[in-house]
Order: sequence, then structure tokens, then C-alpha cells
Amino acid sequence: MSTAIYKPGQGYYTRMLSAIGLVAITLMGAAWLWALLGAARFGDMPIVYVKAGGAVLFMAVFGLLGYWLLCVHQRTVEFMIATESEMKKVNWSSKKEIIGSTWVVIGVTVFLALLCFVCDTLFALMFQAMKVLEL
Repeated sequence: MSTAIYKPGQGYYTRMLSAIGLVAITLMGAAWLWALLGAARFGDMPIVYVKAGGAVLFMAVFGLLGYWLLCVHQRTVEFMIATESEMKKVNWSSKKEIIGSTWVVIGVTVFLALLCFVCDTLFALMFQAMKVLEL
């Protein structure tokens, strides 16, 4: 099994952004493990060594796993390369289209909120008149 980077010049941005995401998740996991190991005791060993050792081991395992997935494993690398080539084909919306769509979403959301408020108020008044609901 080779540890060399498979197709190093292809899928660069997809691999780098995936690696940044993996690093962020790994650091959050290491911080969680650091807090979790706060109650662990191993003889006379200071707790900070246990916490640091667990966090470093966690980061090493996930770092190697990430390197293997993003650089060595051929199927994953081929997927990353194909993803980047497909993203280059995407027809991205203009700023004007995005702003217009955002206003439509905001308008529909406000309309639905007002509709729900009116229906809720009408039902409350109706149930109060029927003496089902007492306020």
C-alpha cells in the first residue's frame, strides 16, 4: 500500500476544503475529549498528561485517517476530483437574482406568519365564544 498522494494536481480545492473541515471537526473532538478525560485517573500521573495524551492520540488517529481518505484512497480521491469538475460546470446565480429570491422568501415567510397569527386568533375567539377556552 502506497502512502504517496494519488493524483496530486487534481481536485486540489475540494481536497483542501475537505481537509479544513476535517481539521475543524477533529479539533472540536479533541476539545470534547479533553473535557471528558477531566475525571480520568491513571495512578499518580497528573491529569493534564492524561488529557493531553488522549487529545493528541485522537488528533493523530483522525489526522492519519483524513490523510488516507483525502490523499491515498483512490475511490475517495476520484470522487473529490469528479466533484470539483462538476462544480466548475455549475451556473451560479447573479447577485441580483439572489437578492430578489431572498426578498421573495422573506415576504412569503412574513405572509405565512401573519396568516398563522390570524388563524390562531380566530380559533381562540371562536373557542372562547363556545366557552371551550377560558382566558
